[in-house]
Amino acid sequence: MRAAATAGAVLTLLGLTACAGGPSLETRAALTASPGDSRDLAIGSAGFTESELLAQMYAALLRHAGYRTHVLTVGNRELYEPALEAGQIDVVPEYAATFADWLNAKNKGSKAPPVASPDLGATLRALRRLAGPRGLTVLRAGRAVDQNAFAVSAAYARKHHLKTLSDLGRARLPVRLAAGDECVQRPFCAPGLRKTYGINLTAIDPKGVGTTPAKQAVQNGQDQMVLTTSTDATLGRFGLVLLADDKKLQNADYVLPVVNRARAGSERPAAALNRLNKVLTTADLANLNEQVDSWRRLPADVAHNYLVSKGLLPQR
Repeated sequence: MRAAATAGAVLTLLGLTACAGGPSLETRAALTASPGDSRDLAIGSAGFTESELLAQMYAALLRHAGYRTHVLTVGNRELYEPALEAGQIDVVPEYAATFADWLNAKNKGSKAPPVASPDLGATLRALRRLAGPRGLTVLRAGRAVDQNAFAVSAAYARKHHLKTLSDLGRARLPVRLAAGDECVQRPFCAPGLRKTYGINLTAIDPKGVGTTPAKQAVQNGQDQMVLTTSTDATLGRFGLVLLADDKKLQNADYVLPVVNRARAGSERPAAALNRLNKVLTTADLANLNEQVDSWRRLPADVAHNYLVSKGLLPQR
């Protein structure tokens, strides 16, 4: 209930900071402050299911470690990242590669060359170089990754002996791909599939990323492959399976917490959040998404039950 009461005020403040390109002269001193350990922490969520689940798990683990926490749902990165810099939000779940390139574009403009890559270590180094001057601390990446992924029908995979994208490339099958319009030019979509894997893409069917119509088009054979994400929990419902990105075309979009250094940059919050990183897998995250999106369970309940099942929280 506290989150609902506070969200409006935070969103008002965010409107004042969203256009800022970096820390002001008044806040720059905070960037070199000692790592903080505020007892009352606001956990930000971007509002979609996965972000809400992660925020609820972060909040529960920090409460268990002795902090007062509340979750604030903020619509997008353009709003919550400036609030994180300002200390209006203290912790957010993020994705390593996406956040690195977003901060780089914020610094250098939308046409800046990407700094993220499939190499997690290199991506984290670039991300920390960008986040540090903004007063942000990037914590350890976990085992879960949410990145672009490509799925085919299980029957199609069996018929052509496909387990990886390399298998599909070697098969030289004509492939019509259900994806977003931008796939035509994105280096990690159509151009990458052709260059890295030699896949014979004949057309892009613009049905969106992981949408129901896109999956149905592959299910009924209109298309042969669909662009979705690695934590998509609905593939089985459409008889689809993922093909492994065995040559690592996709960037290292591993899940990790980012914190405001001055308020939550000490070892205690990091230790509490790292307990989740040690157990949460991509498959776990897909299953949690399914419980919310398909089974209509509340994110806070799903998050709590998962943490209990992993021994990270006691039973209520």
